Amino acid sequence: MSFTVIIPARFGSSRLPGKPLLQIAGKPMIQHVYEQACRSGASEVIVATDDVRIQTTAEAFGAPVCMTSADHESGTDRLQEVVAQLGYAGDHVIVNVQGDEPLIPPANINQVAELLLASPDAGIATLSEPISCVAELFDPNAVKVVTNANASALYFSRAPLPWGRDDFSAWGDELPTQLPDNGNFQRHIGIYGYRVGLLHKFVTWLPAPIELAESLEQLRALWNGVDIKVAEAIEPPPPGVDTQADLDRVRALLT
Repeated sequence: MSFTVIIPARFGSSRLPGKPLLQIAGKPMIQHVYEQACRSGASEVIVATDDVRIQTTAEAFGAPVCMTSADHESGTDRLQEVVAQLGYAGDHVIVNVQGDEPLIPPANINQVAELLLASPDAGIATLSEPISCVAELFDPNAVKVVTNANASALYFSRAPLPWGRDDFSAWGDELPTQLPDNGNFQRHIGIYGYRVGLLHKFVTWLPAPIELAESLEQLRALWNGVDIKVAEAIEPPPPGVDTQADLDRVRALLT
């Protein structure tokens, strides 16, 4: 199995400025992410950034760094610039690991790469986990994914999907107290495997209407007919770091 992990890392963050460089148990966050990715089966792990402070820090702990433009509108654009710079073949597999996930399980990185490598007709692979409570199903920040019998994504949404018509309609304006037994509700986990050729196509496509409505970039791929394979994660993914409370929780776990 041969694949590359790319870790996009931006300095700017409205809630946690300089997030990749924040210290956790004596190391910057980006180093924890890098070391977790290095524990996977990836043939190489690269940090992609537009900030010289992140570049200097990453190179100091031994990470290869690819500098990219500061003008990218999305992480996918940044990935495509990296693979273009490095000249990977179109069928090479890239796993995008977010730079704010210092606890990401290496097994999940391997899983998403293996899923794509085993699916020659797919352009993207990703993971999900079961939704176990009503509050999460109805939370717009928890993205839901619905798949078909071949484990290909039918749709991603911030809305509760699939909609249990008979179960939910009876509750009127109030949320139900428990999930239906037959819903197979899945929350999307934001780790992606891409074929390089798909990344080159993706950046030429205009944002799709459904992507703009939901603010979910993966819908651009579905809109353009890309097969996205989805598997339930081998290990439950720990939450990433978006807020100070998240950072405090991770610091406590690692110290």
